[in-house]
Amino acid sequence: MTTNLVIRGTMLFSVGVFLALVLNLLQVQRNVTLFPPDVISSIFSSAWWVPPCCGTASAMIGLLYPCIDSRLGEPHKFKREWSSVMRCVAVFVGINHASAKVDFANNVQLSLTLAALSIGLWWTFDRSRSGFGLGIGIALLATLATQLLVYNGVFQYTSPDFLYIRSWLPCIFFAGVITMGNIGRQLALYEYKVVQEKTHQD
Repeated sequence: MTTNLVIRGTMLFSVGVFLALVLNLLQVQRNVTLFPPDVISSIFSSAWWVPPCCGTASAMIGLLYPCIDSRLGEPHKFKREWSSVMRCVAVFVGINHASAKVDFANNVQLSLTLAALSIGLWWTFDRSRSGFGLGIGIALLATLATQLLVYNGVFQYTSPDFLYIRSWLPCIFFAGVITMGNIGRQLALYEYKVVQEKTHQD
């Protein structure tokens, strides 16, 4: 059981690191985020600590979602297949891409659009109350952590419009939480099916 948990955590960490590298590259290329020159040390133009932090958060979220489902006695059964999970990842990347590449008339329009897309992602691929609640809670905590980092000069946003950061950032965090939660649930379901098959064979 512990071994399976470590394997799932490692896989989630790897996915989180990969997505962080790809998505942060989009943000830096668009000059949405700016890191000090001495901090930028990789070919991905990203601070070295960003991918590990995102990977760790992804692992925690991906392991937490199925655990909460189990504790609440509400197993998540909506669209439980890998094709759905991959579409969820694609939509999340699309939402992040839109925040960096699409030009909107103003920040309010951008924030409202991303909020609608993020909630749409939850409705399309999750629809659980626990998923929505965790998504909101973790997104708020992540936003607060980002504000503290910016306030302390670790990095900055080019056009902050809400307490040192961009007002659409919580929407990106929410969509990311829902995405990693879906991946975590799918991995847990796969593990459960493997254990069930071995039990039947024995």
